[in-house]
Amino acid sequence: MKILPRLKRNPRLGIVLLAFIAFIALGLPDGLLGVGWPSIRNSFSIPLDSIGMLLTASVAGYMASSFMSGVMLSRLGVGKVLALSCFLTGLALIGYTLVPEWWMMVLLGVIAGLGAGAIDAGLNTYVAAHFGEGLMQWLHASWGVGITTGPIIMTLGLSTLETWRFGYWVVGGFQMALAVGFVLTLPMWNRSHGEPSTHEQVQPEKRLTDYQTPISETLRKSSVWLSVLLFFLYVGAENSLGTWTYTLLTESRGVDQTLAGFFAGSYWFTFTIGRILAGVVAHRVGIHKLVLGGVSGALLGAALLIWNPAEIANVIAVAMIGISIAPIFPAMMSGTRIRVGDQHAANTIGLQMAATGFGIAVIPSTMGILARRISLEVIPVYLLVVYLALLGVYLLAMKPEKAPASENPVTPMSG
Repeated sequence: MKILPRLKRNPRLGIVLLAFIAFIALGLPDGLLGVGWPSIRNSFSIPLDSIGMLLTASVAGYMASSFMSGVMLSRLGVGKVLALSCFLTGLALIGYTLVPEWWMMVLLGVIAGLGAGAIDAGLNTYVAAHFGEGLMQWLHASWGVGITTGPIIMTLGLSTLETWRFGYWVVGGFQMALAVGFVLTLPMWNRSHGEPSTHEQVQPEKRLTDYQTPISETLRKSSVWLSVLLFFLYVGAENSLGTWTYTLLTESRGVDQTLAGFFAGSYWFTFTIGRILAGVVAHRVGIHKLVLGGVSGALLGAALLIWNPAEIANVIAVAMIGISIAPIFPAMMSGTRIRVGDQHAANTIGLQMAATGFGIAVIPSTMGILARRISLEVIPVYLLVVYLALLGVYLLAMKPEKAPASENPVTPMSG
């Protein structure tokens, strides 16, 4: 009972705690699907690659709400947007367990995506404006906690109750409870929203957004398209292994369901650990070495997953990929201005985020199509090819681009 008075005296502490919990909740549904998919498709009697329909629907909702988040935040305020978004997400997840037809679940995927996109964009915008880059790293580590816990929840439901619906009941209920938490703390969000942040926190963001560069000019730069392709490839590969690990291990390699669930969870567990550690050493190692080291480790892990000399090699390979790729996304995001220049960075960041949605929809879906038509063993091969492409595109993107004579050179920013 002493917690509430303490939060009233320090509303920023309450905001931080809720933000962490919300990002844990944001990661939970992503961790459910990979483990639950074999049982879900059996329940609806649908083919292996039908997962692409659900992924596309949820990504469509995610991208739509992300693009509209600025308008919603300005009109409703961040607290109301987050409360409404959590409610919609919880409603859709519980709805998954109640609908009798597959197309209804796909339709609910759009609603789940709308809620998730607003939570993601709203919290990222709020934390970036009111706190600092360090807290942003921990925020995304919280997402890793959620996506690590998701497979464990689903595995418990499958092994004890023999139903995939248990996982969505738990996570949907958690989202509903979180929505209530946002409603009860609306005054905290309103007060904190009006608090000025420090000069160091807002100055970098203002510098980037002060460049009123036309999007048409940004799109003419080859380095921008390479940056967009980087995020398409990376996020597609990240989600592919998380989605298909369980199916590969249980349906192709004969691994016990419970053991396979923990193997799948090891991916997101080591991913979370890797992101926490990267936040500690990033300033000493540098973003370029973090990306190159991460891709190199992912290539080794994918090769081991293809080789598959023993059952334990699967968990080693999956864990190796998870810890290796963890720092790649934030490092590449931080390096946007290096690749394209300050005046194009704000436009490019928006394009990169849009590309992540397409990557989530396209790469895991095509992986499922190939797995159905050829073999599930095509999954690690496909993954290796994507990581090789990511490495090649990154090296191209980091090559200095000759600026036109009329264009002023970009002055590198410190820090």
